[in-house]
Amino acid sequence: MYNGIIRRLLRQHYKEYKMSAHDQLVEMMENYIAENKKFSEKKVKAAATRARAALQEIGKAVKERRKEIIEEKNAI
Repeated sequence: MYNGIIRRLLRQHYKEYKMSAHDQLVEMMENYIAENKKFSEKKVKAAATRARAALQEIGKAVKERRKEIIEEKNAI
């Protein structure tokens, strides 16, 4: 179980350096949609926790992206 979590975190960490902020947000949203679907359709309680966690991460990423956009706009 822990090996899977560690692998997932390492993969996510690696992707963060390779992907643009926009692509990260898209991937996070897809993750949320998948977890929400598991919870809504299959009533998997653990999926509800993962969906809420995904929404929390999306919120943080959105704030960071907004800052990046403002900085880019002001640099023009």
